[in-house]
Amino acid sequence: MSVILRTTGDLGLAEDAVQEAFAEATQRWASHGVPEQPGAWIIVTARRRAVDRFRREAGRRGKEAAAALVERGDAPEPDAFGDDRLKLLFTCCHPALAMPARVALALRIIGGLTTAQISSAFLVAESTMGQRISRAKAKIRDAHIPYRVPPAQELPERLAGVLAVIYLIYNEGYSAGLGEPPERAGLCAEAVRLARVVVRLMPDEPEARGLLALLLLSESRSEVRAGPGGVLVPLAQQDRSRWDVALIAEGTGLVRECLARGRLGPYQLQAAIQAVHATSPSSVATDWRRIVRLYDALLEAAPSPIVRLNRAVAVAEAEGPAAALEIVDALDLPGYHVFHAVRAALLRRLGMADDAARELAEAAHLAPGAGERAYLLESLRELREG
Repeated sequence: MSVILRTTGDLGLAEDAVQEAFAEATQRWASHGVPEQPGAWIIVTARRRAVDRFRREAGRRGKEAAAALVERGDAPEPDAFGDDRLKLLFTCCHPALAMPARVALALRIIGGLTTAQISSAFLVAESTMGQRISRAKAKIRDAHIPYRVPPAQELPERLAGVLAVIYLIYNEGYSAGLGEPPERAGLCAEAVRLARVVVRLMPDEPEARGLLALLLLSESRSEVRAGPGGVLVPLAQQDRSRWDVALIAEGTGLVRECLARGRLGPYQLQAAIQAVHATSPSSVATDWRRIVRLYDALLEAAPSPIVRLNRAVAVAEAEGPAAALEIVDALDLPGYHVFHAVRAALLRRLGMADDAARELAEAAHLAPGAGERAYLLESLRELREG
């Protein structure tokens, strides 16, 4: 996508050309074998498809010249930063686009997520998300938004969208690691890589450091968060001796730097919450009241029903399930599987087994991943047998 966009300047055309190249690969490679350089084969084929498209639409002046540019493979000189994917990310996160559109488009183009996956992340209808992405691509084309890492003075206004995309790419990869096919396993590594690149690009931005810390601390548990068959292993049940101490040390070091700067934002606060978990010897020994206070600060910085739900989990440990259930029952998240799973856990602790079973069944029905679904169904079986 990055290479073809660099030569065409048209995001929609580049996406279509790459998709057509992959479609042709599924047919040709099955009979002729995989080429020695499959990536180069895709790029050459996609360039040819772009030329064909240009020629079919060559009704306006300049189209043939653009087609010649693509056919030669010429491209603008790369900037000093030299990261094609980062340039693509900043193109998608241009301030001319509304923030939801920036994030959705980047998830589609860079993360390779389907429209259904993106709409699920945003908790909106798939048709709504499809229209949002189409409008964003058209605006980039019509406004001639450049494909580049912007100059330093323009970086801050794009930072929020860039960080949001990296965060959601990581979350998609994180979910895919639970009982799902392995083809999306590289998303977590790519998100961490992009977060490191942004920190190098903007070393004085505390939220960029906060996001990197958050991803590193989450990644430190990647080896133990799923059991046999990819079934989810909850935080309280994980073998903490197998957590990655190097990632924890790097992540907590970044959190300390952020706290010292005193300009705390949402990613830094989430990283601070993860740091408390990462440095606690067990779930029982965790300073849950401190986590509640950090969630209070996060609610001030970025209020949302999801944050309130996560805070309720900490409240259950600090003050008891009854206090937490009161918080959860005030939320409106009927289609979110975690909401039902949290409510089931609280009801179970309060001795309301039948109600807990209904919530677990609904959570399992709504769970987007096989690993989470398997865990919820096993919990439901244990509850009914008990």
